[in-house]
Amino acid sequence: MILRGTEDRGQGPGIAHLMARPGAAVVGEHFHPFIVEKFTVLRGRLDARIAGRTLSLGPGQFATVEAGVAHDWWNGSNTDEAHVLVEVGRAKGAEHFDPDRFELLIGMLFGLANDGQVDRKGRPFPLQAAVIAREFADVIVFTQPPPAIQRLALAILAPLARWLGYRAIMPSYCKPHAHVTPASDVLAAAGLSAK
Repeated sequence: MILRGTEDRGQGPGIAHLMARPGAAVVGEHFHPFIVEKFTVLRGRLDARIAGRTLSLGPGQFATVEAGVAHDWWNGSNTDEAHVLVEVGRAKGAEHFDPDRFELLIGMLFGLANDGQVDRKGRPFPLQAAVIAREFADVIVFTQPPPAIQRLALAILAPLARWLGYRAIMPSYCKPHAHVTPASDVLAAAGLSAK
């Protein structure tokens, strides 16, 4: 759930309430060239690998990932959901970057997942992934495969995928998300302001 996003973020960070089912994982180890991310666990546990160091965060604990730092996260529990407050802000010196693009990317990835258009690890299928990776190269960079192989694969797959009708941005996935819990309640529980 987006708690503070493109329409009400102002100059502050974007904030989302992430609910990760048991065994859920992000799409693979990656880094953000121009974004700083902070994960604060509200309930459950969140496991993460940040710059090669593995952490297991419980309620009240947090981790901050600076721009350019490789990271990965997952819910290692077999039974419990993880509820995590995710804050996303522009890195220092990245005034040229539009932080709203991160929200657009997340809308796409979660929309695909909700529609069953991802593999068991939550990754979009190769042709869809190619158009997304090319479109959002300023937002997210994957650490595997090596950069030279990624460039070659994208040079071949992205044009083919576009020709076949795949799109990097689907408006139906990028609409504002409904708030199940009032944003002010979640932000207050984490000690943050809605403004």
